[in-house]
Amino acid sequence: MLIYLNALFTGLLVISNVLGVKLFAVGDFVLPAAVIVYVITYLITDVIGEVYGKDAARKTVQAGFVTQVLAMLFIFIAIQLPAAPVFAGQIEFETVLGGSFQVMLASLVSYLASQNLDVSIFHSLKEKHGSEKLWLRNNLSTITSQLIDTIIFVTIAFGGTVPVGVLIGMIGSQYLFKVLVALIDTPIAYLLVKLAGKQETKQHAILSSK
Repeated sequence: MLIYLNALFTGLLVISNVLGVKLFAVGDFVLPAAVIVYVITYLITDVIGEVYGKDAARKTVQAGFVTQVLAMLFIFIAIQLPAAPVFAGQIEFETVLGGSFQVMLASLVSYLASQNLDVSIFHSLKEKHGSEKLWLRNNLSTITSQLIDTIIFVTIAFGGTVPVGVLIGMIGSQYLFKVLVALIDTPIAYLLVKLAGKQETKQHAILSSK
């Protein structure tokens, strides 16, 4: 199951970079569509760390970073390719996929800082509580790392382009949404850990019988 979790993690990261250009409104709050997808990646690293260990979670984060860099590189190359005469959407293509250097930099920096912090906090709590209190380390690690992620991303991506008050409002609204999603996904964390744990036990049993 580890390979599927890793594939889901990297896939969601790439998708979140594409969805980042779409904004949606919840009442007075305006949020990037990427928050719906990106927050799930923290759930996945928590599940990987719980079942397969800290090193596996770290490697997943590293693989995600490399995947994002490669995806951005190939998107840049695709944008630079001369458009075919029959293709009339080059400008729209660039607008949706191109983004800006400032936003891409913000995404990578916030990713490295927050994802590694999430793994560190999660496993510090796991060393203290063992297999108990998964709900605590899942929520505390995600909520803390998401705060760092949101502050770094919004500050780098939009700092100097919008008033400070607007900047603080963006951080607050995005963080609140991420916290709500983190709290809601706790039952999913228990389910995925149970499924992955059963598969891991089954594989060990098969190997032992050989």
